[in-house]
Amino acid sequence: MGKEVNVGIVGVGIYIPEKVMTAAQISDATLGVWSEQAIIDKLGIVSKTVAGDDDGTQEMGAKAALDCLYKTGVDAAEIDVILCFGEEWKEYPLTTSALYIQDRIHAVNAWGIDVQNRCCTSVTAMKMAKDMLIADDDIHTILVCGGYRNGDFVDYTDRNMSMMYNLGAGGAAILLKKNYNKNLLLGSHIIADGSLARTAGVEIGGTCRPITKDNIDEAYKSLRLMQPEIMKNRLNEVSQQNWLTCIDRAFEKSQIKKSELDYLAILHIKRSGHMGMLKDLGLSEDQSIYLENYGHIGQVDQILSLALALEKGKVKDGTVVCMLAAGIGYVWAANVIRWGEAV
Repeated sequence: MGKEVNVGIVGVGIYIPEKVMTAAQISDATLGVWSEQAIIDKLGIVSKTVAGDDDGTQEMGAKAALDCLYKTGVDAAEIDVILCFGEEWKEYPLTTSALYIQDRIHAVNAWGIDVQNRCCTSVTAMKMAKDMLIADDDIHTILVCGGYRNGDFVDYTDRNMSMMYNLGAGGAAILLKKNYNKNLLLGSHIIADGSLARTAGVEIGGTCRPITKDNIDEAYKSLRLMQPEIMKNRLNEVSQQNWLTCIDRAFEKSQIKKSELDYLAILHIKRSGHMGMLKDLGLSEDQSIYLENYGHIGQVDQILSLALALEKGKVKDGTVVCMLAAGIGYVWAANVIRWGEAV
């Protein structure tokens, strides 16, 4: 391309359903195995978002995209590509969410594709978007967006599933532009461990275990740890270090010292894990937002955290942000963003 290209964030959009499930309701759903106070203190859920009747995965992604366009004042016709991180659990299987959103927001000049890396997808798609913007002269603006409601599949009576009691619902969007010269998306780093590819997932409904008249009720609550001991042991062994490696490498690629990190946009995890990560990074609680009133909305979390931080003034000109994600499969990812005018 001749000159160096930068990629900046024009803005973000969020869609959050009105319906919520409280810690008390989650406790009831576990048949009292988990107390309300333990759900608040240990799992870190005061309440979480729940999809309403009209909150389909694709539609929530579209509503977040419309919110992003409204807030940024960008014309949908300017969008060249839509990378949709919306989940596979959606209104109609085998339809392309990016194309539903393209039509819904009237992005008449865009092509789109669905990408999927579970709860790592927004951070992954942002890296893909940056790489595309740098590599292709014809691409100038990319919308990364999607919806999530995998909490529909949670069986609260399954004790192995406590790590997923926090799954919520919502949508998010982030708009990236070539040579925007502010809010720059810098380095990213991703680590994958395919040995965990089938340790968790929806067990019934695919080609291996199709839905039948006999298992239909079970099927729609069959998001499970299919190999719980293998998964938990492996995650205990590698997860924290993989996260820290992703952060270290993302900062190295960004040519910024990790000590300059001002704000951590981290997914919702149990309270002790959140506090431990802040401690490991030398951050105060004020340098992040714990999503205890939202739950874990999958790959929406990082964009939601950034949006809330912008609203609260935690992210402003000069702030160095790290988005941190992990996805079943298993994948860990981090990126670095410097908010404000390019330096």
